[in-house]
Amino acid sequence: MAEDAKTLIETATRRFVEEVPALAPIKIVVAVELRGRGDVQHFRLAMPEIAVTKGPATDGRINVEMRREFFNVMAKEGKVPDWIEAFTYGQAKATGPSQFLRLISSVVEKQQERERTKTARRRS
Repeated sequence: MAEDAKTLIETATRRFVEEVPALAPIKIVVAVELRGRGDVQHFRLAMPEIAVTKGPATDGRINVEMRREFFNVMAKEGKVPDWIEAFTYGQAKATGPSQFLRLISSVVEKQQERERTKTARRRS
């Protein structure tokens, strides 16, 4: 049996915030839409407490959409670079106010740059 989508969303969010700790204090509501075979599931993700509830997020500032099968794999195995690739190539879509999307993108890019710098220093 497939894992509960609510649990997977919590797991994926916690892992992402662990990899990008600067996102932890951001207070935002995200509407998550998972499309499957003939149905669509809606969830509301409230941060920073990472509370997930089933149902549409009418107060969501950012909307995230993706296929359920793809999300299941990403939630279990995806790291930040995998998520960046998914959003870049259209397997996942995020819509909302551009200032929120730019802020999140900027924070993630800066964290990735810090990780590259740490790796480069260790190899020197």
